[in-house]
Amino acid sequence: MNTYRKGLFSEWYARQFLRLHGFSILKTRYVTGRNTNRAEIDIIAKKHNTIVFIEVKYRPDLLSAWDAITPTQIRRLRDAADTYLAKKKWIGDARFDVIAVCGWKIYWAKNAF
Repeated sequence: MNTYRKGLFSEWYARQFLRLHGFSILKTRYVTGRNTNRAEIDIIAKKHNTIVFIEVKYRPDLLSAWDAITPTQIRRLRDAADTYLAKKKWIGDARFDVIAVCGWKIYWAKNAF
């Protein structure tokens, strides 16, 4: 399986995991627009009054998954999330989570950044 397919699989796997934990999936692979220098948000999910922006990383181990998230990427994800929240006129809570998929194991970091 190539890297792109592993990424698609890990996002699908993460969505199933989130659904099992009571989340509804609002959006997948959300991008604010071309040439905006903003990141793609892998999953936007909602549970109760909280919207969660989720970055999914498929890596062989947890450390390399964390190393793959750079300060520049975090800034871009926050900018994209701000745009999404403003567009939806969201009044509730919001947070950023990271789901690392290492083989068949899932590591879920809530309020990751």
